[in-house]
Amino acid sequence: MLHAFTLLLLCQLVGEVVVRALGVPVPGPVLGMVLLFVGLCIKGSVPPALDEVGGTLLRHLSLLFVPAGVGVISYLALIEAELLPLALAVVPGTLIALVVTGWAMSWLTRRQPEDEQR
Repeated sequence: MLHAFTLLLLCQLVGEVVVRALGVPVPGPVLGMVLLFVGLCIKGSVPPALDEVGGTLLRHLSLLFVPAGVGVISYLALIEAELLPLALAVVPGTLIALVVTGWAMSWLTRRQPEDEQR
């Protein structure tokens, strides 16, 4: 289990190093997750230890939002001062994401054969 957790942290570290070295405009952990995904696709399966570690992290995911919540509270005055630009960025972005997701789901379900849709 320690090896699986180390693998997750190593993928994050590699992602951070690549992002900082190449100046890629993607967060390091996201690139690390993509690298992990590619590695698991090449392997063809998820090792049981990695599945267990991932499941444990997902069960306690709410704890990982505590630092973000503290950050929001710490910068509440700045957020209030910039509320209009934030709202103008977040609301249309969310609506666009919902529309595109709905369109993609509709398109993908139409592509499935009839017997698989049930």
